[in-house]
This record gives sequence, structure tokens and C-alpha cells, in this order.
Amino acid sequence: MTRPLTPANKILGRLSWTWQDGSLILVIVALAFAIVKTASQFSGAFQENLTISTSISALPGYTAQTLLRMGIAYFLSLAFTLVYSYIAYRSRLAELILIPLLDILQSIPVLSFLPGVVLALIALFPGQRIGIELASILLIFTGMTWNMTFSFYQSLQSIPKELLEAAKIYRLNPWQRFWTLELPAGVIGLVWNSVMSVAGGWFFLIAIETFTLGDQDFRLPGLGSYLGTAADRGDFAAIFWGLVVLIGVIVAIDFFVWRPLIAWAEKFKLEMVESENTPESWVLDFFRRSPTLRIIGDRFFRPLQTTVDYNLARAFPVRSLPVNPQGRLHLPSFLNWIFVSGFALIVLWGTWETVLLLRTLSWENWLQVMQGAVFTALRVTIALILSLLWTVPMGVVIGRNRRLAQILQPIVQIAASVPATALFPVLLIGLTRIAGGLQIGAIALMTLGTMWYVLFNVIAGAQSIPSDLMEAAWVYKLSLLERWRTLILPAIFPYLITGIITAVGGAWNASIVSEYVTFQGKVISTPGLGATISHATATGNFSLLLAATIVMSLLVVLTNRLVWRPLYQLAQEKYQLLI
Repeated sequence: MTRPLTPANKILGRLSWTWQDGSLILVIVALAFAIVKTASQFSGAFQENLTISTSISALPGYTAQTLLRMGIAYFLSLAFTLVYSYIAYRSRLAELILIPLLDILQSIPVLSFLPGVVLALIALFPGQRIGIELASILLIFTGMTWNMTFSFYQSLQSIPKELLEAAKIYRLNPWQRFWTLELPAGVIGLVWNSVMSVAGGWFFLIAIETFTLGDQDFRLPGLGSYLGTAADRGDFAAIFWGLVVLIGVIVAIDFFVWRPLIAWAEKFKLEMVESENTPESWVLDFFRRSPTLRIIGDRFFRPLQTTVDYNLARAFPVRSLPVNPQGRLHLPSFLNWIFVSGFALIVLWGTWETVLLLRTLSWENWLQVMQGAVFTALRVTIALILSLLWTVPMGVVIGRNRRLAQILQPIVQIAASVPATALFPVLLIGLTRIAGGLQIGAIALMTLGTMWYVLFNVIAGAQSIPSDLMEAAWVYKLSLLERWRTLILPAIFPYLITGIITAVGGAWNASIVSEYVTFQGKVISTPGLGATISHATATGNFSLLLAATIVMSLLVVLTNRLVWRPLYQLAQEKYQLLI
């Protein structure tokens, strides 16, 4: 029995929310001040041979700089995802070029074009730190964006045909169709892949912030360089405190960002009955109940949204863009010609520069690249199999069981976000005492860089299964095996293939930091394509670096084209949700 609210209780409740709203405003102001202060450190002269302190007192400043780089890279990735995926989805010609190009881009290792990006931006901003900062942000962006783009494109392709027909019947213009149908259709997968993308950014953070090219040192102060320096010195106390701060940051991001977004995205799930497994977030509840935020939303954001919707509706009326019955854009022929010719020109120029650079390679170099490709391909295959064995059942459990998800979801996000490269020195000490050494360690590290892509996509797929279908499975008393065969696996299949595509690319990328390790001033390596790329980068051998990168990219693209893409098409055609 609930007790009625007295006037005194109402006043206390209002005072409580006023105090909390005031605290929220102070937090926002303090956060804005911290961002501006941290951003001011990105300017100034670049310090060569920068000494990274492993003192605990340096951690707050280093962490703030790393978080700012990660935040800028994520918002760039989000903008790129929305634009790139939507253009490929709406235009058939763009799709024929952009999706294969996406395969190529996500297959190129981050560290392979790191030297070129750094040297180009240094030349653009000579002697300035901003050039190195932009290079690090751009490279973190490349480690984040590909799986988000694949996920959003897959979500757009999987929109039920009945909803597309409804959009035509209601004569939605392009903006209304995007805002009310297409963007909501990809929100769940986009949120979960954002979690994975940020985790991928953490994975390569140490390599990006401690980059060296030959005898040139391009280090940047940050949490990644702190952990990298501590690992190189064998300072386990500094590694411990760095990991404590990193885990604390990840927990805070999960509590204040990802958990509210996951709970908010639940409203976009397509279902006929109310779900019992809805995620919850205290932060989201606070935002929804806050009187101050409600007033700001009613008096500022909603009128602004109405104005934007009205102006965009006038700018893009229903018949302003030529579309076919499937909703694809028919671009004017001259735009198609410019698009194709510009792409062809870039390809021809890149091919010519590549041939000039590869002419200097010897047969021994090519033999080294081919042998390394075989060894790395075997490790990638083993890592993928090991990942699938546990991520598929665990992802379904987390995605369908709300109580268990409340416990396991933060743990999984923390585990995925902690860069394995920071823990690798400790693992390496144990591996050097057993048979196999780095050969086993490389597979372990590649598995850590692979399994999270599959897991988070499976979780997103399991959460998107309509509750009424699960209820029907219970009503018809399907056995556990029948539920998996007829409902769960078909429902998560598109998400699983998306996860595998990005996981394979992630495994090849992870080989660069797992097959070639610098520990306590010594280089430990095992034969492989990743070791070849790392060694070529460290010695400044650009011809060998280019050859190894091309072979790795070809292997990833061919695997995607011949194996995963046919399965991806099968997922779109056979396992699309119909209503």
C-alpha cells in the first residue's frame, strides 16, 4: 500500500530534483571547462623524444588527453557511418563501389598507413603538435568506424518491406523516411557496435600513442603511452595503476553513456507485445524525470526539431529525388560519370605509385611475405573458431536474460575495452617459460582482439528478436534445440555474419601487435605477416611494408567476397524479419 504524498513530501521531492538538476548543470559546466583546457594542450610545438612519466600524478592529465582523442574519433566515426552507409543503401551505383571499398578499407591494418598519415600531417603542420594529434585521432577513427558502418548498412538492408511500403503510402520525404524509419531501424545495432568500436580504439591506443618510425619518435602524452612505457620498462606497479584508471574510466563510460543508450535504444525494437527483458539505467531515468531537462527539451529542442523538419521537408519534397520502386536513387548521368571517373583516377594514381615502390623488392622479401601470410592465416582461423565457440551462446544469454545482462553486460564491456596489449607483458612472462611461447601468445592476443566483435553483434541480434516470437516458441513448447534451430540462429544470423566480417579484419589487424612485441627493450617476434608489417614499420622499409599490407588486404577482401558476402546475402534474403 502506497502512502499519499503530503505537501511537505512534494516540496522535499521538488527540492531533491532541483538539487540534482543543479548538480547536473555544474557537472556539464565542469566537463566543458575540462574539454577546453585539455584541447588547449593539443597546440604548441611538437616535442621530439618526449619523456613519458610513469608517476601516478601524471595519470589524470594523460587520461584527459586520451579521452578527448577517443571522443573526437568516435563522433567522426558516427558521422562517417551515417553518411557512408546511407549513400550505399540509397544509390545502387554507390553501393557497387562503396561496399567493396569498405571491405578494402577495413582490411588495411591501422599501423600500415600510420607512417604515411603521420609524415603527411607533419609536413602539413611542420613542427606543430597538432599534426601528430590529428594523425592519432584519424587512426583511432579507422580502428572504430568499419564495424559501425557494416552494422548500420546491414540494418538498413534488413528493414521489413512492409515498413518501406508504409513509408511510400504515407508519402514520406527523404528526410522523414530517414528520421522516422531508417535511422531507428539501425539504432540497436549501432549502439552495441559503438561499444565495440570504442573498445577497438582502446586496443590500438598504445601503438598509436607510442609510435616510432626508424629513429624518429612520435610519442604523445596519454593513457596508452603511459601503459606502453610502463610495460616497456617492466614497471608492474605503474601498469597496475594505469589499468586501475583505465578500468575506472571504462566503468564510468558504461554507467553514464552506454547503459543509458542501450536502455534508450530498446524503444526502437520491432515487436507486437511488450518485452519483459528491457534494459534499465538510473542515468536515463534521471534524465527523463528531470524538470530542468524537460523544460529545456520542450522550449528549445522540440521547437528546433520542428523547424529543422519543416525546412528539410520543404527542401526535399517527396518527388524531389528520382527513385525506383525499391527506393534507390537514380542520380543524373553526369553525377554518375563524375563519381566513377573520380574513383577510377584515384585507383590509377595509386596503382602507379604502388608499382614504382614495389619494384625495389627482392624475391626473398616476397617469399617472406608469402610465408608470413600462411602462418597468420592459420592463427586467424584458430582465433575465429575459438571466439565462435563461446561468444554465440553467451551473446544470446546476455541479450535475452535481463537480470543476467545487468550483471554480465558491464563485465563484458570492461573486458572488451581493456587493451590486451597492456596485459600482454604479464602474459608474455608466463608464455616464455612454456613450449610455443609467442606462437601461442599471438593466437591468444588475436582471439582477444576478435571475439568481442562477434559477441556484441550477437547480443544486439538477440535483443532485437521480437518478444512475441519468443512467446510463440514457448506456447508451442519447442525444445531448446528447436528454438535455436528455428528462431534464435535465423534471427541472429545477419548480426553474426556482420560480426564475423569485422572480427576477421580485427584479427588480421591484431596480428601486427601480437606477432611482434617490444618488451623491456627486447624485440620478441614469431613468423607471420603481422610481424613483417611491424618490423618494416620499425625499420622504415616502406616497400616491404606496402607489399605485406597489400597481401593482407587481398586475403581479407577475398575471404569476405568468396565466403562471408554470400552468407551475408543469404542473411538478407532468407532471414529478413517480416511483419
